[in-house]
Amino acid sequence: MLNITLPDGSVRQFEAPVSVSDVAASIGTGLAKAALAGKVNGKLVDTAYRIEQDANLAIITSKDEEGLDIIRHSTAHLMAYAVQELFPDAQVTIGPTIEDGFYYDFAYKRPFTPEDLAAIEKKMEELVKQDIPVERYELPRDEAIAYFKSIGEDYKAEIIESIPQGEVLSLYREGKFTDLCRGPHVPSTGKLKIFKLMKVAGAYWRGDSNNEMLQRIYGTAWANKDDLKAYLTRLEEAEKRDHRRLGKQLDLFHLQEEAPGMVFWHPRGWALWQTIEQHMRRELNAAGYKEVKTPQIMDKTFWEKSGHWQNYQDNMFLTSSEKREYAVKPMNCPGHVQIFNHGLRSYRDLPMRLAEFGSCHRNEPSGALHGLMRVRGFVQDDAHIFCTEDQIVDESRAFNELLMRIYRQFGFNDVSVKLSLRPEKRAGSDEIWDKAENGLRQALTACGVSWEELPGEGAFYGPKIEYHIKDAIGRSWQCGTLQLDFVLPERLDAEYVTENNDRARPVMLHRAILGSLERFIGILIENHAGSFPLWLAPVQMVVMNITEKQADYCYNVVERLRDEGFRVELDLRNEKIGYKIRDNSQYRYPYQIVVGENEKENNQVAVRRKAEDLGAMGVEDFIAHLKQEIALSITAE
Repeated sequence: MLNITLPDGSVRQFEAPVSVSDVAASIGTGLAKAALAGKVNGKLVDTAYRIEQDANLAIITSKDEEGLDIIRHSTAHLMAYAVQELFPDAQVTIGPTIEDGFYYDFAYKRPFTPEDLAAIEKKMEELVKQDIPVERYELPRDEAIAYFKSIGEDYKAEIIESIPQGEVLSLYREGKFTDLCRGPHVPSTGKLKIFKLMKVAGAYWRGDSNNEMLQRIYGTAWANKDDLKAYLTRLEEAEKRDHRRLGKQLDLFHLQEEAPGMVFWHPRGWALWQTIEQHMRRELNAAGYKEVKTPQIMDKTFWEKSGHWQNYQDNMFLTSSEKREYAVKPMNCPGHVQIFNHGLRSYRDLPMRLAEFGSCHRNEPSGALHGLMRVRGFVQDDAHIFCTEDQIVDESRAFNELLMRIYRQFGFNDVSVKLSLRPEKRAGSDEIWDKAENGLRQALTACGVSWEELPGEGAFYGPKIEYHIKDAIGRSWQCGTLQLDFVLPERLDAEYVTENNDRARPVMLHRAILGSLERFIGILIENHAGSFPLWLAPVQMVVMNITEKQADYCYNVVERLRDEGFRVELDLRNEKIGYKIRDNSQYRYPYQIVVGENEKENNQVAVRRKAEDLGAMGVEDFIAHLKQEIALSITAE
């Protein structure tokens, strides 16, 4: 007798091996129709998978997160099938799922057009109506290579050739289309009804710019029409909020080809930057950090010793002078170790918290650059805490509290936490990694937060906690990190004198809250749709006169506001006040100040808060009002 234990603890018994779909049917016809896959003893499988011994089973439907991922992966295959039906000479390469959708890369003799996408989508709908079964089967590696070469799929054959000899591979077949895939997939194409193709982009084969350019078709797929509609609405809202468009409209920054991935900050953009940097500096000072500055360029041998050369060389900008090779720093941590090493340190000096608004450069592929979100030159709100093992939990808890408070100050209240564990390519022994990973688990437990673990996603020198903030339209952005590192202090000979007058290695906590300031500003622009809260706004208000008679009074008002530290612009153009109000509205200033003859005579200003008319108030009363608004905003908990 075969016992199948379901998620609710109930057990179903069968006299012979059964498929996942058989179990679903025994529970009810509704579940049988909804079943997309199964999870047998924690492993995702197709509904056709046969269970031959006692097992735990969960039926996966579109309501499950795994179910949605299976829908998207299966829709990528459906799209590839449709492409080959319409364009038989097109070769398929790689087609994974991504956040909110999927893509597939194709090699084809000409660029795909918007009309092609419409035709592909129509063909996909036809294949869905046919409800074609999706079947899994296996082939030995060499037979799979021969098969794909025989049908002209050279890219797919090349992928398989990189797989070790002797492997048995799984393939999926639907109608005339066969693809290499681990699966699982939906049982038939009829399960794939809610999708939309989004765009075409270029992509190098295997992400290498030395290889040929392929065409990447992006699509999205959902469990129901309402979810698709909501997603498309979010995309429309995201386009309105695009920081590149708003950066131009608000005159904050620009980028140009002569300096790819580097930002030209305009006065208003730099005012925003400085507001953020100075706020962070105040918070760090209050938290016991000491600010430092380290060199931009250091000798290649230094980076070899730190381990970055071996693990990060492809992302480093290189230069030379007087027959010596140098690298522009891609990160700040090795330089901070040098400051720690400069002088004899005692256990009494620990924890030592060194902070730097460190300018870094990374040689990102040109195709990956994206406004402020992905750049080659950037500044991190970086800091490194040198401490003893006994201080790890307390320092981590203090950092967590600081980070959460700062996120609230910037308007981000929804924060999720993830723990990235050892990658395949790493420095240090498994024993060291066990200690580091368990140290961060203990720290998170002490912080009282829940977290998700991400195997293989850690840095090469240590595991890391990732903090993900959710913006106003529901998108998640990874910004803050806390990394526990036993490796770099060892590599760079960091040590301190213990209570017993012995020498010991400090633990190194790498931490950032905003991450890249460029990227964080891009996130802020999109989160606030360019309408910043008063304390953050690059220009907090504009003062406008109605006639020339109020010009001198306007100068006096602006001078008084600037004396109080406010960022103010003056508009004395010979235009009607209605025009000036409309024209200045495009810059989304928090306040517009109108001055007419009545305001001049009564030492007042007429105040508009965005579209709301707050009426006239005394200049000093207005200043008090502004200060109160800023204080309430920054101290919001």
